[in-house]
Amino acid sequence: MKTIVLSVCGFIMIALIMTLVNYENLISFIPVRSQAFGAQDKPKQLQPVPLRPVTNAPINYTLQKSELNITYDNGKSWVKVPVDRDQLFDGEYNGNKQELIDGSYLLTKYRTAFLHSEGADPQSKSIVLTYSLDQGKTWHNSTVTTSFTALRFRKIGFISDHFGYVILSGDRTMSQESSRVFLTQDGGRGWKETASTGVTQLISDGGFVNESSGFLSYGTINPENPELYVTEDGGKSWSKAVFTMPQKYLKIFVTAEIPTREGNRLAVFVNQGPNGDYKGGKVKGKFISKDNGRTWAFSEEVQPDENQQE
Repeated sequence: MKTIVLSVCGFIMIALIMTLVNYENLISFIPVRSQAFGAQDKPKQLQPVPLRPVTNAPINYTLQKSELNITYDNGKSWVKVPVDRDQLFDGEYNGNKQELIDGSYLLTKYRTAFLHSEGADPQSKSIVLTYSLDQGKTWHNSTVTTSFTALRFRKIGFISDHFGYVILSGDRTMSQESSRVFLTQDGGRGWKETASTGVTQLISDGGFVNESSGFLSYGTINPENPELYVTEDGGKSWSKAVFTMPQKYLKIFVTAEIPTREGNRLAVFVNQGPNGDYKGGKVKGKFISKDNGRTWAFSEEVQPDENQQE
């Protein structure tokens, strides 16, 4: 009997020792498991969103992250432009701010330029051109004008290394506004204002074909005929161009685009304006001038695809 009792006690002691050992092993294992699970559950660090060009062109830009960056190699590398994004859209503009305003910038291999405003006074802001001639390695600022109110239309263009133009409109009241043209003869470092056309209609487009000959096209609200003004003396004076419009196209082709040179003559497309419905509203009239843009004769109708090819 005594032997049985001793055996039972020995068995109980062994069981207690084994239980204690297993418990200690369990306690030592718990932190390891917790640490392992913690490493798995720890949230991954967010990777920065890569910049994406707005189109597939190798020379391009993006307005991601509320800043302007440009690329010359299809997005492989980027250069930040030293201009505040809001300054690029200042004035009377309610469009998409994920893309730059058409005509307000140049982006080429040899010249990059952006028109924008500066200043705190909304009634009198400076219009500045920020530009680079070495693909963003260095930047320059030139003041186009120190006083401009409620900027609406804006366009920058260069037709040579030294000659360029800026066309601005603003201070709009209903269907009237002021428009101003500035020219540079030194690659954009300095700007001089031309004479005024005296026209208060809303401007639709403008440009120069050489250092002497330039054009301003007016009429964006219910135009009835082309309102194209021409200068042949570098902006010292402006006169209204005359269009010989066939009877069937009266009040159909109403808004002149900017002329281009075709050999020894000029050509211009006249579109149907915002409310045109002739043949779907996309057909344009092509007009030809043999006197440097003073008078224009109808040539042909041009379909949208033909217009793009030309």
